[in-house]
Amino acid sequence: MKRRVLFVCTANSARSLMAEALLRHMAGDRFEVASAGTEPAEPHPMALQVLHEAGVSVDGLYSKSLKELQGRYWDYVITLCEKAARECVSVASEAQQIAWDFPDPAESNRHLTFALTLKELKERIGLFTLVHKKETNLKPASFNPASIFKAMADELRLAALLLIRGEEKLCVCELTEAFDVSQPKVSRHLASLRDAGLLETERRGQWVYYYLNPYLPGWVLRVLEETAHNNAALVEQPLARLQAMADRPVVQCP
Repeated sequence: MKRRVLFVCTANSARSLMAEALLRHMAGDRFEVASAGTEPAEPHPMALQVLHEAGVSVDGLYSKSLKELQGRYWDYVITLCEKAARECVSVASEAQQIAWDFPDPAESNRHLTFALTLKELKERIGLFTLVHKKETNLKPASFNPASIFKAMADELRLAALLLIRGEEKLCVCELTEAFDVSQPKVSRHLASLRDAGLLETERRGQWVYYYLNPYLPGWVLRVLEETAHNNAALVEQPLARLQAMADRPVVQCP
């Protein structure tokens, strides 16, 4: 699943527009990206020019109002000026908010300033993609059966794995409620399952959700399917507690 990133500045004519094009160019296979403005204007010709000169596609780039994107899910909202930082929180409150501060190159209206802003954005986005690069702990070919079965040998870990499989995504607070155990204990067991390559995580707002590693080999999936089918009692009581949970977090769908 691609992480969804929204860049926001005031006019969406230069900084956020360039950031959108850069991230799509640099890591479009891992991120779904858009940009918007609190007071959108037309794309600045020099912003488009320096992107073109850098070999970055400007196809489909246009300025958008932040309100046009209201209601959509974003993993990250990256603001590029203080005004945007103040105004975009209510539009995407569930997203992880990141504040960058880049001077508006349109104020100088000089090609050199736009080129320098593009260079600095490229460096910052390069760091962002490096830090937020989604990596699985184990590659498909390296799943070791002994490690997998060792991770599933604990009853709580196995039941948590089956519950997550059935519910698709669960956060720590839901699993704590389902198994009626402490948060540190649940977190330790989840860490073991993730270290074995069985689980992956995804942040949604303030919650971190656990889900089955999408690269699990077929034999592991078959083991889980057979175990779930023939041992429903393992998750019967935890599932009942989960379904009765008050104020249960809601996964926001993209």
